[in-house]
Amino acid sequence: MLALTEELNRSGQYRAIYANVEVAQTARDDVRRAIHAIFGQLADAARLTLGDEFIRERMNKVLDEYGAENALNAMLTQWAEHNSLPTVVTLDEIDAMVGDSLVSTLRQLRAGYPNRPQGFPQSVILCGVRDVRDYRIRSSKTQEIITGGSAFNIKAKSLRLGNFAYEEFVRLYRQHTAETGQVFEDDVFPLAWEMTGGQPWLVNALAYEACFEMVEGRERARPITTETIEQATVK
Repeated sequence: MLALTEELNRSGQYRAIYANVEVAQTARDDVRRAIHAIFGQLADAARLTLGDEFIRERMNKVLDEYGAENALNAMLTQWAEHNSLPTVVTLDEIDAMVGDSLVSTLRQLRAGYPNRPQGFPQSVILCGVRDVRDYRIRSSKTQEIITGGSAFNIKAKSLRLGNFAYEEFVRLYRQHTAETGQVFEDDVFPLAWEMTGGQPWLVNALAYEACFEMVEGRERARPITTETIEQATVK
């Protein structure tokens, strides 16, 4: 999703940011703490990605003025209005959130939907290991499943990241070569494919271990060999 954010910004047609909201998990039913944590992630993302301090400068005021139950909606509305281009926000690890914090976040996103794109992000991408419709949120007091409203009726489409085809897998690894100059020897590809089967997490984890975690792999002049890949699997 970081790559998508970068691509959208390079296009010059959108202003896009990516934020990991897993930090809000421990807030659980404390909505204010959760929204404040999300604001922090959004503010850092806007500053680092776009050089935009808008969220950072207003986050505490918006939280105090609108209250936790409407602050996220208000902040995204104001940020969208502040930008001349349509905005796109990716919230990763959204399903790490729990309880009232997750319910409030989803409901606020749903409330802003009709105001797109001038008064709300054009798209909000929710990333997690589960479909948002599969969430089961229980009250911390009664342990009953929370239902009602349209908090879960916010998606246009669910996209599942399937396994890579062999050609896609090779192309991904060769992107590393294009960016760093470090090559993979030809016999690495069938071996790495056999080990991962194209499963996205395994494909990326294996390459990350071989190219970034292992000391010898960090030397860009040194090619990645089958021996490097085999060593990476036992780290």
